[in-house]
Amino acid sequence: MPPDRATHLISAAKQRHEMTRAKAIRALRELDRTGAAVTFSTVARAAQVSRSWLYSQTDIRDEIRKLRATTAPPRRPAAPAAQRASAESLRQRLAVMQQRIHNLVEENQRLRNQLAIALGEQRGRTRPPTAAPPDHSSVTITRP
Repeated sequence: MPPDRATHLISAAKQRHEMTRAKAIRALRELDRTGAAVTFSTVARAAQVSRSWLYSQTDIRDEIRKLRATTAPPRRPAAPAAQRASAESLRQRLAVMQQRIHNLVEENQRLRNQLAIALGEQRGRTRPPTAAPPDHSSVTITRP
């Protein structure tokens, strides 16, 4: 490749890199300004860049991590102990569901058997159609 082409390609690549960095930083600042969640995914989506590219930019990566820690949504507190299901309660619910599944499997099999019997009886009541004698007459195809 002639040196002048390489110079132009290198220059274009540097320019594209700087423009991409500017988009990412602008998206990062906008998300922070609006109070939206700042994560690698939200920044990547807003800046239209890949998350892997964001991870490769150390200064942007550090800023996202810093902002993510300060804007993290509060975690929901766990349900009070009185409202949590006990292990015995969960076992009881599981046993009930297993019995329900067993009953449904049996019902399904019973219905399949009934259907098979009904179809067999229906087939026995219908007579096969009588075969019509084959038509051996010839047909001549003419052109209009």
